[in-house]
Amino acid sequence: MEKVNLAEKLSLFQAHWEPKIVGELNGQHIKLVKFQGTFVWHRHEAEDEMFLVLKGAFDMLFRDRAVTLNEGEFIIVPRGVEHCPKAERETHVLLFEPAATLNTGNNRSERTVRRPETL
Repeated sequence: MEKVNLAEKLSLFQAHWEPKIVGELNGQHIKLVKFQGTFVWHRHEAEDEMFLVLKGAFDMLFRDRAVTLNEGEFIIVPRGVEHCPKAERETHVLLFEPAATLNTGNNRSERTVRRPETL
């Protein structure tokens, strides 16, 4: 039982769109990721995802709308819903999702992180 300092963990990496595991509970991973630019359109057939903005802001794009999230706000994307995060400036995000969740869901590409690093 150790505390986790999110700012310290975020200082350990610079790469965008490469989630890092910082905790695990009940089969769920808590991940930190830095967004900048536009990710890929994707969906997760079996997993819901939660995105909490720690620093900055980003738009969660859906096929029919966009939702802007600012610091201290979160969104839960239900399984099966196609989405695409987009951040104009570097944004720090905490993800909460099942451990088996791939960052690119059904869209396997060079951005897919199959085994996220644990910090």
